[in-house]
Amino acid sequence: MLSVLRVHLPSDIPIVGCELTPYVLLRRPNKDKSVISEDVSESAPIDGYFLRYKWYRIQSDKKVAICSIHPSEQATLQCLGCVKAKLPVTKSYHCSPKCFSDAWQHHRVLHERAASAVNENGNEEEEIFGRFNSTGSGVTNASLASSQSSGSLANGTTPLYPAAITQRNGSETWFEVGRAKTYTPSADDIGHALKFECVVVDAETKLPVGPSSTILTSRVIPAPCPTPRRMFSVSGVDIPGHLDLDGRLSSSGTFTVLSYNILSDAYATNELYSYCPSWALSWTYRRQNLLREIVGYRADIVCLQEVQSNHFEEFFAPELDKHGYQALFKRKTAEVFSGSINNIDGCATFFRRDRFSHVKKYEVEFNKAAQSLTDAVVPIAQKKTALNRLVKDNVALIVVLEAKFSNQGVDNPGKRQLVCVANTHVNVQQELRDVKLWQVHTLLKGLEKIAASADIPMLVCGDFNSMPGSAPHTLLALGKVDPMHQDLVVDPLGILRPASKLTHQLPLVSAYSSFARMGVGLGLEQQRRRMDPNTNEPLFTNCTRDFIGTHDYIFYSADSLTVESLLELLDEESLRKDTALPSPEWSSDHIALLAEFRCKPRTRR
Repeated sequence: MLSVLRVHLPSDIPIVGCELTPYVLLRRPNKDKSVISEDVSESAPIDGYFLRYKWYRIQSDKKVAICSIHPSEQATLQCLGCVKAKLPVTKSYHCSPKCFSDAWQHHRVLHERAASAVNENGNEEEEIFGRFNSTGSGVTNASLASSQSSGSLANGTTPLYPAAITQRNGSETWFEVGRAKTYTPSADDIGHALKFECVVVDAETKLPVGPSSTILTSRVIPAPCPTPRRMFSVSGVDIPGHLDLDGRLSSSGTFTVLSYNILSDAYATNELYSYCPSWALSWTYRRQNLLREIVGYRADIVCLQEVQSNHFEEFFAPELDKHGYQALFKRKTAEVFSGSINNIDGCATFFRRDRFSHVKKYEVEFNKAAQSLTDAVVPIAQKKTALNRLVKDNVALIVVLEAKFSNQGVDNPGKRQLVCVANTHVNVQQELRDVKLWQVHTLLKGLEKIAASADIPMLVCGDFNSMPGSAPHTLLALGKVDPMHQDLVVDPLGILRPASKLTHQLPLVSAYSSFARMGVGLGLEQQRRRMDPNTNEPLFTNCTRDFIGTHDYIFYSADSLTVESLLELLDEESLRKDTALPSPEWSSDHIALLAEFRCKPRTRR
């Protein structure tokens, strides 16, 4: 007889919107008693048996509030200041006086924002939290409602039925909520434990055979929602509130570009990020939180790095398709990588179909460029050593798009408005400075060829794994590298000589350097304090326990584009309350960068 050996969950803390799929280990009733973990459905029984699943919600008569800081803990006190300010009630709960005291420095900002909104327009709820519902979730939750609700409807093999009371035990009531192996907790489950039940059933009689195997979870917690980030006009006028309802920040002649290293699941290990709760580090949680954040920005063009191949195909492409995005992907090459082909990450570029159409795609494989370089300039005896140093599997994805929106003030109204967007992730190894610089130079030379063939604005986005002032950053921002730059000292293959060849003619400027050139305005001084005055770049875009610094950039061609507004930067202090990134609030170790651009009017040639 088929028998259940073991049942367990990857995480014992269930989160609203995040699938729960138990691991069920079975022993087959054959001679060798083989062990399997595949699902055994009624439509495909094994040796005359299949598995029947049920999920229950254990509902106590006593109402339970959840701590806003430690969502796995029950709340014991409530901030009356939040109640008075009409803030979302979930933000007001804390599990202990110490929890409230430790969080006060950040918590009081909620009160200050509400008070500020009252002073400005007397309507704090609409201004600050108008698009945020009582669960503390933002406009992004509303936009994801269709996909999440469809997931809830899949909590059984038939359309979701009203929860039926199945058992009463003292002060507890057990409701049956699902009949599939996978269950997605809903808002109705918050504060309640869940029970999973699995039993072997005879395919002929449809009767259970043997005892059932069960798991009890801890209480379901709401998905922590990232604090909304505002857009600031670089002309010095603060854009009030957060992103507007349809994501449009100004006239139709502008467009927005997002660049975000989302942290591949393959790299998100408990060893590297031991300070992040395991449930918040799990992919089932992070993917929903990342999607919520990305969709909430409503960017016209989205450049993501560290997107695993299987996650692109199975999650990001179909989910963002629901929100009007077309997807393009370039996987890293696999000459160095030794794991599963599905776990290889790459660069994914998405664009809104109602704003742009796809014209052309170019794929840059730095491994191929390395082969060509060594064939041309490296002696045969050193070729293997050179390739070992240069071949790192990094790639870039270049996409040419045509705008569907009008560009006001253009002298040639009948001419197509094209935009070239490069998305890359440069090698991470800090000791390979020559390789980083060579990869960036190779990419820029490719972009120069595209620019020479068409009058086209350029955007260069990504994680360059290079700090401001480094040789790769200097080459991007200034178009050349000083021959005496310290990064050029490391050049064992001689690929950077002569230094005079390290140039390009693209008039690139870092979008976030615009913060350093802003006028005076509400909140702008705060943004300046989050910039490095020496480099005119953010103080950080990557923040872990052991490292903080800037590796991510959005460069644009200043002769054809102007920056209209920028997404506010985060301050280190607010992130350190969770030690570092990733955290329950922010699901990557990088922060997202978002810039709004306007195409400059083109003169006739």
